[in-house]
Amino acid sequence: MQTFESIRWRAAAPRHPLQETSRRLAAAMLRAASAALARLALHVGAVPAARPVPRRDPQLEFYAEAGAPEGALYLDGELVGWVAGVRRL
Repeated sequence: MQTFESIRWRAAAPRHPLQETSRRLAAAMLRAASAALARLALHVGAVPAARPVPRRDPQLEFYAEAGAPEGALYLDGELVGWVAGVRRL
C-alpha cells in the first residue's frame, strides 16, 4: 500500500510591478506588429501570382520493369494506357 505525503501550499511570490508592466507593454507591441503585418500582407497580395508554365514538347515514357505495371505507357508523367503483350521497346 502506498502512502502519500500531504501537499503543502504556499502563495506565489508577488510579481514586481515594473516587470508586469513591461511584459504587458511587450505583448501589446507584438499584437500591434502582428496586426500591421497582417494588413500589409493583404495590401501586397499575400498570394503570389501564378507563373506561366513554359511549354515543352510532350514526353512519352514506357515502363516494363519489375514492380511497375506491365507495358504502362505515360505521356508527360500521366498514365495514358497499356501496350498489351509488349514487355520492352
